[in-house]
Amino acid sequence: MSTDAWKELQHAIEEITEIAEGFGLDFYPMRYEICPADIIYTFGAYGMPTRYTHWSFGKQFYKMKLQYDLGLSKIYELVINSDPCYAFLLDSNSLIQNKLIVAHVLAHCDFFKNNVRFSNTRRDMVESMSATAERIAHYEHVHGKAEVERFLDAVLAIQEHIDPSLVRPKLSWSMEDEPEEEIKPKRSEFDDLWNLDATKEPGRRESKKKAFPPKPEKDILLFIEEYSRELEPWQRDVLTMMREEMLYFWPQLETKIMNEGWASYWHARIIREMDLTSAEAVEFAKLNANVVQPSRTTINPYYLGLKIFEDIEQCYNEPSEEMKRQGVKPGSGREKIFEVREIESDLSFIRNYLTKDLVMREDMYLFQKQGADYKIVDKDWEEVRDQLVSSRINGGFPYLVVTDGDFLKNGELYIQHRYESTELDVGYLEKVLPYLHQLWGRSVHVETVINDKAVTFTYDGNKVHRKYL
Repeated sequence: MSTDAWKELQHAIEEITEIAEGFGLDFYPMRYEICPADIIYTFGAYGMPTRYTHWSFGKQFYKMKLQYDLGLSKIYELVINSDPCYAFLLDSNSLIQNKLIVAHVLAHCDFFKNNVRFSNTRRDMVESMSATAERIAHYEHVHGKAEVERFLDAVLAIQEHIDPSLVRPKLSWSMEDEPEEEIKPKRSEFDDLWNLDATKEPGRRESKKKAFPPKPEKDILLFIEEYSRELEPWQRDVLTMMREEMLYFWPQLETKIMNEGWASYWHARIIREMDLTSAEAVEFAKLNANVVQPSRTTINPYYLGLKIFEDIEQCYNEPSEEMKRQGVKPGSGREKIFEVREIESDLSFIRNYLTKDLVMREDMYLFQKQGADYKIVDKDWEEVRDQLVSSRINGGFPYLVVTDGDFLKNGELYIQHRYESTELDVGYLEKVLPYLHQLWGRSVHVETVINDKAVTFTYDGNKVHRKYL
């Protein structure tokens, strides 16, 4: 980028920042970097500017870069949830493209800073991931690259199975813990009468196996980290670091539709406040249309999030009589969308604000592939809403919990799939089971539902077994 072009972009950034602050957006200090495509796609594949090396990142890079080279897709920017907030812009972007992108990333940063799901994320994760990369590189030097990569393969296979709860106690119970002593009532002179029919021998206490864990544990990574007898200290350290990284990324999975909708809402309104040339106005209209255009077969999070935010604003600007009786004031739409951006995730955002009118207006429907064709199977607005809600539960990943860490009193791991009409991918499950066995060190069982029948998949270290219950 030439000096004149950079100065022009800097002037645009200052203007856009001032407009965004005037609208009430609240973001961290911003740092902008202009990068070539190789760098942008490397960051896109790794998810961050600095991260440990793994073959899966290289695979993702070549896939994304090939699509860019063939003109099939293009990453215009990347923005990092950190303080300060880093935004990386593609060096081939035009000035108006960068203006749109700067407005877009400012809204993303506002979302990162103010949405409750991000409240516990580390804002120094760029530095933390750099330190993690150095430690993993050290372990590769000590234990061998192949051994470390083999362990990373296992952890990455189950990395989504964490508990991102905003508040949760740390696991503190182990198989070696003794059952708590009974709390004995205060003795009285009538105790002998009450105990006449007792069959329990004097001084003998009934033994009962205490549940391990005491209640189903969703955070499989944390459970393995704390209770696996197989892990060496360096492996436990790596598992701890990788779980920390997944906790950082998880809010982005929970708020994809909201986050992109919020950024799309604001980039349009910010750019409209600027004094564009005729050529810039036309190019912006084309760019914006490409970003938020609906799809016939998939959900465009930019479009759906934008439309829901616009619908909320309109409903609260012009409330119905029922809404007025509930205390909603006319003209409160802008205030309401800021409130929604602060307290909701995709799950509640869709459940609470995807209305019948919006579903009908956008002609949303459910479809299935039947034979070689896709067929519309339902247009009922509640079915559409509920299906979208279901797809966002647990970030879109299967909900699995550890129910027994000492199954068969042999230290085996028993996991249950909380089945809700969506079956596990059996092929994927059978490939993941050996990784779970590698991490746990003993036989692993996963209970789920296939074709409406309960079934348990077991890996004993040699092969996968399937047993219908």
